[in-house]
Amino acid sequence: MAANIIIRKASEADCPRMMELVQELAIYERAPDEVTVSMEHFMESGFGANPVWWAFVAEEGGVVQGFALYYIRYSTWKGQRMYLEDILVTEEARGKGIGALLMNALIAEARERKFNGITWQVLEWNEPAINFYKKFNTQFDPEWINGKIDL
Repeated sequence: MAANIIIRKASEADCPRMMELVQELAIYERAPDEVTVSMEHFMESGFGANPVWWAFVAEEGGVVQGFALYYIRYSTWKGQRMYLEDILVTEEARGKGIGALLMNALIAEARERKFNGITWQVLEWNEPAINFYKKFNTQFDPEWINGKIDL
């Protein structure tokens, strides 16, 4: 199914397409007006002098159909962990195994960089995502409550 899919590290040239997919994700997650990051900030944060995020993209026929973006989280108990910020496969390309290819690339990257695990969040109502993650023997943690401060 995924024979013609290329998984590669994202480049700066991928940023406009990645932001299109970010907007698609925001619409799916019922928060289309929450994406406020500028393209300049997005690109600087990933490809500037001090990048804070890294990503893999999934290309099919020369078009980016999905991506997985992560950054490094530090635990005083465990050390460095990969934090998966977003994994998205555009709706038209779902069902081709692209998500699994991206997740496997993340797992390989985490092992190569000697991270001690991968963490992420998923909305409690997002059954398709939850079922996807279960395929990777995910441990869901019901104990922690998310907190945030918007500035």
